Amino acid sequence: VQLQASGGGLVQSGGSLRLSCVASGFSVDNYAVGWFRQIPGKEPEWVSCISDSEGTTYYSNSVKGRFTISSDNAENTVYLQMNSLKPEDTAVYYCAADDEVTGCYERLYDYWGQGTLVTVSS
Repeated sequence: VQLQASGGGLVQSGGSLRLSCVASGFSVDNYAVGWFRQIPGKEPEWVSCISDSEGTTYYSNSVKGRFTISSDNAENTVYLQMNSLKPEDTAVYYCAADDEVTGCYERLYDYWGQGTLVTVSS
């Protein structure tokens, strides 16, 4: 199982970015895939997750209404569309996967990709 996150960058407050998480070694439609973010010195924060087999998506309160998670099974990729970005969204974003597909929110995941840095300037 491997995950490759990309799409981070520098954006002004109010701007948008789309993160991609390309999966290999498993199918995203059979796993739960989540996005987390981490500020140096702090614990990782769960952001969003998707479980295609359950037909569910979840968002943390801090991003609900601004971020959208989706999957493309043909590309075996999960996306995180981030709109109306705020400086407090600045962090390293990680995607993670787990074969436990029920209740994908706010729990530990078995497989992690490398992070992609998102910086939102004020």
